[in-house]
Amino acid sequence: MTEKSRLTSNVLRFTIPMLDLVNQYNQIKPEIDSAIAEVLASGEYILGSKVQEFEQNIAEFLGAKYAIGVASGSDALLLSLHALGIGKGDEVIVPTFTFFATAGAVSRLGAIPVFVDIDPITYNMDLNQVEEILKKDNHIKAVIPVHLFGLPIDMNRLMKLTEEYNLYVVEDACQAINADIYLNNTSNVSHFTFKSNLNNTSHVSRLTSNVQKAGTIGHTGCFSFFPSKNLGCYGDGGMVVTNDDGIAEKIRVLRVHGSKPKYHHSVVGYNSRLDSIQAAILNVKLKYLNKWTQKRWQVASIYNKEFEKLGLDEILQCPEVTEGHVFHQYVIQVDRRDELATYLKGRGIATAVYYPLPLHLQECFRNLGYQEGDLPVAEKTCKKVLALPIDPELTEEEIRYVVKSINEFINK
Repeated sequence: MTEKSRLTSNVLRFTIPMLDLVNQYNQIKPEIDSAIAEVLASGEYILGSKVQEFEQNIAEFLGAKYAIGVASGSDALLLSLHALGIGKGDEVIVPTFTFFATAGAVSRLGAIPVFVDIDPITYNMDLNQVEEILKKDNHIKAVIPVHLFGLPIDMNRLMKLTEEYNLYVVEDACQAINADIYLNNTSNVSHFTFKSNLNNTSHVSRLTSNVQKAGTIGHTGCFSFFPSKNLGCYGDGGMVVTNDDGIAEKIRVLRVHGSKPKYHHSVVGYNSRLDSIQAAILNVKLKYLNKWTQKRWQVASIYNKEFEKLGLDEILQCPEVTEGHVFHQYVIQVDRRDELATYLKGRGIATAVYYPLPLHLQECFRNLGYQEGDLPVAEKTCKKVLALPIDPELTEEEIRYVVKSINEFINK
């Protein structure tokens, strides 16, 4: 969007949204409209050829063997855990600082989320705490690492831990599509091998190089195509990727009410199918994902540079701009967070809080017995985090305006 179009009609003030989806649509409107029209003319509205095409494209893009389209990222997590046999009474390690769906999928299966604190810099789960829990608790069946805000967790260390304790790994990559994970140079195609209870097979992570995409290392990887995601559709949509034949087949059956063949149900499954129209939209947008990812990285770099120029990097906690990060969100930590958000709103700048309350303190998990102070890093972080606009099309002038406005607030 041009600078002029972001000005209000009455005053010279920027209006800067978190993400300008209308502008994004307008830039690729002919392709999107054509893709939707093609689906409407075909009469294939659920699953069908467009979904198959998108599944193949995503599998190739990520370097995974299988990709199975489902109704949402939340369902991707739920079906993954179900396919792995996670059920009543099983314990699953999840970070307390993440979107609710990560733990919600565990609870919906009757399993028990075991919450862990986060690293104060990366916001990802604290692997030291994970290791301590695994030493003491032999009821853990799986771990859900979340690549939060687009920054991958240290999968080298996590996979070694889960291999040692023979645990399932469901990667929550809903915020991290296209993020790169750099593996140790000692990794090879058989480095991470897990016992599978599906068809008595083994799952082997397909390590063809020392760089893999987030979501392709664990037993499954889960993706969301919610509109605000780095690769978003125009409704709900999700994907499970895996390199395990048995898991892939289970997911395919579970997403259609557990039926195979049609109307013959071996298990009770779900109605969780990716719509053809959404798949067609995503097939178009996937071609632009690399460019959009690079632009997000550049926006984050400019933010950091501008904060540093004004000395604000000594006052705020800014995210590190590291290789592999795809910046689904650009999140700072600041005192008087709510006051700053109100001030920025008055300046025409959108912000968001991800997340205001950690999961272990949510009312629905009160029965698990967690108390305030149990996971102090996340609790403190929830009071200070503020996400700034991260539209790939932000101009340097717009970013400077955001930073200048923050500087004015801090120095008032």
